[in-house]
Amino acid sequence: MRPVRIAAQLHPQHADYADIRRGVAAVEEIGADILFTWDHFYPLYGDPDGKHFECWTMLSAWAEATESVEIGALVTCNSYRNPQLLADMARTIDHISGGRLILGIGSGWFRRDYDEYGYEFGTAGERLRALDRDLPLIRRRWGALTPPPTRHIPVMIGGGGEKVTLRIVAEQADIWHSFGSPDSMRRKNAILDEWCAKVGRDPAEIERSAGVDWGNIKGDPIELAEAYYEIGFRLFTFGINGPTYDLAPLTEWLAWRDAKNAS
Repeated sequence: MRPVRIAAQLHPQHADYADIRRGVAAVEEIGADILFTWDHFYPLYGDPDGKHFECWTMLSAWAEATESVEIGALVTCNSYRNPQLLADMARTIDHISGGRLILGIGSGWFRRDYDEYGYEFGTAGERLRALDRDLPLIRRRWGALTPPPTRHIPVMIGGGGEKVTLRIVAEQADIWHSFGSPDSMRRKNAILDEWCAKVGRDPAEIERSAGVDWGNIKGDPIELAEAYYEIGFRLFTFGINGPTYDLAPLTEWLAWRDAKNAS
């Protein structure tokens, strides 16, 4: 049975890098399993023109600044980089970190990033087809690089589209990430299992990750944790905004993780 894992996503907005760096150290110190950032060029909430930093440059710094926590993007926008280059970037950070990178990836959605940086936004369907096309290119490039990655780099796909995204997850992901109420996640989880059956994949091979925003939690957070756990989710990810990066609410979930994994 998969162990419970807890991740923190430090939002790289409205903070100086020194603030982010302190948050990184604190996440590792309290014992979180994974440390994520996101892949955007502008803040997603608050002042739309506030402070913001680029994802992969920062991940490279995190690889040097940390020792044990896994790191990654939740999630990389497939549209922003040539897939062969992205594969090489991921392999390089895999080596810098000593084998702690997770390649989180998705098809993209934030229109301002595209418009401001000159990327073609297209349609949601076009972006999903590009993701479906590029993931095998990434894996093939990993096989051609010298030196190769230090390990099988886990691929996390973010999204909950039932007709296309979950089919891509079933075929190509090691981790599936989404968010929603337990009832919504139960339905999508079952649909992912159906896609696995259709493509001939063992659904147990795919780790299930739930995004949890504690600001929106209603009632007892541990009851919510148990509800997700019963569905089959084992990775729980919390988004945290700067500049203070308050991790106090995370400690209760870490205690629950430890108790669950010990039972």
